[in-house]
Amino acid sequence: MASSMRTDATVGPMTAEERKVIIASSTGTIFEWYDFYLYGWTAVQIGAKFWTMFDANVQFIVALLTFSAGFLVRPLGALVFGRIGDLVGRKYTFLVTITIMGLSTFLVGLIPGYATIGWLAPIGLLALRLLQGLALGGEYGGAATYVAEHSPHSRRGFYTSWIQTTATIGLFISLFVVAIVRNSVSAADFADWGWRIPYLLSIILLGVSLWIRSQLAESPAFQKMKDEGTQSKAPIGEAFGQWGNARIALIALFGLTAGQAVVWYGGQFYARIFLTSTLKVDANTADTALIIALAVATLGFVLFGWLSDKIGRKPIIMAGCLLAAVTYIPVFKQITHAANPALEKALATAPVAILADPADCNLLFDPVGGAQFKNSCDIARQTLQALSVNFQLQDAAKGAVAQVTIGAKVIPSLDGTKLDAKAYADQRGAFTRAVTEGVRGAGYPATADPNAVDMPQLIALLVYLALLVTMVYGPIAAALVELFPTRIRYTAMSLPYHIGNGWFGGLLPPIVVTIVAATGNIYAGLYYPIGIALMTFVIGMIFVPETKDRDIYADDA
Repeated sequence: MASSMRTDATVGPMTAEERKVIIASSTGTIFEWYDFYLYGWTAVQIGAKFWTMFDANVQFIVALLTFSAGFLVRPLGALVFGRIGDLVGRKYTFLVTITIMGLSTFLVGLIPGYATIGWLAPIGLLALRLLQGLALGGEYGGAATYVAEHSPHSRRGFYTSWIQTTATIGLFISLFVVAIVRNSVSAADFADWGWRIPYLLSIILLGVSLWIRSQLAESPAFQKMKDEGTQSKAPIGEAFGQWGNARIALIALFGLTAGQAVVWYGGQFYARIFLTSTLKVDANTADTALIIALAVATLGFVLFGWLSDKIGRKPIIMAGCLLAAVTYIPVFKQITHAANPALEKALATAPVAILADPADCNLLFDPVGGAQFKNSCDIARQTLQALSVNFQLQDAAKGAVAQVTIGAKVIPSLDGTKLDAKAYADQRGAFTRAVTEGVRGAGYPATADPNAVDMPQLIALLVYLALLVTMVYGPIAAALVELFPTRIRYTAMSLPYHIGNGWFGGLLPPIVVTIVAATGNIYAGLYYPIGIALMTFVIGMIFVPETKDRDIYADDA
């Protein structure tokens, strides 16, 4: 076993055994990301099936929050499976995480909706989503550690970068499968039952993944440590209970993974939400542009992983964070120009305002999915947000019912807190129709005109966003692995990675949607990823060490 741990003195072309390790680890992880991302692409259908008790706007937000719940438990999965990986072994943990992930995804395709079993439906969905997040929390650290511990010192960035491609490839495959199913059935059938097919197909992927991973041997570094009896007896306590290791974990979180996460989720997952929900681009058009962009940019993971072996992990990751912070707003504005020029024109020439009592405007963020926003200000903001209309919020007299102004036209909102269910539904419907007619008359389009979409420009912009993702994500596995010693590596690197990606990144969509609703600016939500990316750039430049030349088998790695 020890002979497979090559050093710079023995480095040469990738061996057959190393190639097998990378393919097996990456293929299994591709399938896990496929499972995990399916929920994102079917959030609208899931919201309608499992959160029927809310209106369409709230359904979408709650569906995103349910999606994010899987991210919230990822740090717990990192602790649970990281500990198992450091105590029992990398291979065993691989098999457990893929099984939990695959079965949970398959069951999402079978669970009845709210109309059939009531509240058991969203509760069951949430439980399965939590299991998916738990499993994914143990997956990444294992794959990164396993491949890194098979890699020669001077090629660790290149070898581990292949794992980084798995998230994008999994996202790519899930988009592709959903697009095929959506175009194979009617829109009504896809909304009713067609969205379940990609989940049910995952049982086949589970079988393939288990077979591939069963062919792997244990990591040579772990096996050597086990044979020598130098394993940690309490990896969690050693990793986070000792200040020296805990300090490194905090630096890894705020100086590496938090910024990497928001650049990743902003450039891939939120980009699709922005295209379809904000710019009203047809889902097929948006998916086509994203699939092409991802296909073009995916090799960037390997390129920047290879480059990090030459110039270091830190400069590439920091450059990616800084570029994202500086360019996000102009790039997303240019995406509007390329995808929906009529909306761009209306935003510039037809200002809209909401005149409201500030006390009547709540924070439109509901992490438990139980709130209904019926104040007149909240109703007005939700209505304009759903129509992708920027607005200015202006103060009105205390107790006044909010009003929407579109040019010279004034449309009073309604106070839903004083109405019964029928009166609320009737009056809100009338208000929505009036506002819709007003903004349409002002030039705001109902949907993006397919003939007006500049596909080459749109794809180029999405490629740029995806390349930023490859800059921050390509070298991250090697950077994290090199920060911690073998005895606690799985546990210690997994927690900051999954807090960064699970919390800072996973909560990005609902946070951005909430900021947009609060400010009335469709671009204001981008200040969240911009702020986190800048934080990581500053902390990373000051505190993160360069690790590319470290010997990860040394006791003081």
